[in-house]
Amino acid sequence: MTVPLYLFLDEGGNFDFSTNGSRYFSLSCVSTVRPFALHPALDAYKYDCIEFGLSTEYFHCAEDNTHVRRRVFEIISRHLDTLRIDSLLVEKSKITPLFQEPKKFYPEMLGCLLRRVINEHDLALHGEIIVVTDTLPQNKKRDAVEKAIKQTLSEMLCASTRYRIYHHASKAHYGLQIADYCNWAVLRKWERSDNIHYQRIQAAIKNMLEVCDFEVLEEDQDGISHLTYILKSTVT
Repeated sequence: MTVPLYLFLDEGGNFDFSTNGSRYFSLSCVSTVRPFALHPALDAYKYDCIEFGLSTEYFHCAEDNTHVRRRVFEIISRHLDTLRIDSLLVEKSKITPLFQEPKKFYPEMLGCLLRRVINEHDLALHGEIIVVTDTLPQNKKRDAVEKAIKQTLSEMLCASTRYRIYHHASKAHYGLQIADYCNWAVLRKWERSDNIHYQRIQAAIKNMLEVCDFEVLEEDQDGISHLTYILKSTVT
């Protein structure tokens, strides 16, 4: 019997390529299947926070206080055997200006990460792939993200494997909140040389992809340029 494979995606950093922006941009994918063993523990802790007096609607790593953040990472670290984490990191100063526009940059990097994730899963175990991202506004970025996901999955999945793409508020899924925490830890390690939380999730990180170099390919038959890049893969 096959089970759906859930891919929860999160991004970190920003799209400001000036010296005022973040040094790095990161993307992380948390893969898991039902039953979601980690979710009951997070749900219980959310109500612990509420009973303590915190107005905790959902967990968001950058906004949660230090105590809550430490406790959530503690809960995640106890269930790493139910998760797979794959991350991609880009030093933005290496990106050619041609690809600094989010609708070009984001799909390229997202496709790069998803190809690695899909390629390393045993798709014989999964009759369906369900991709969930945080809510995106109805604009060109959302269209570009959906196109990148659909193109990557269509290329890599056999006809019998269905896929669905959803853009939901992060408060709707603990999976998105877990991806947010994991991606925050990844970006924090490289952006601020703080690996305390990264070490808590490291056992579940299967790929830590760092984009080392870029080259712009010539336009294809549709007049669209593409990037080719050199990846350094590590789990340290």
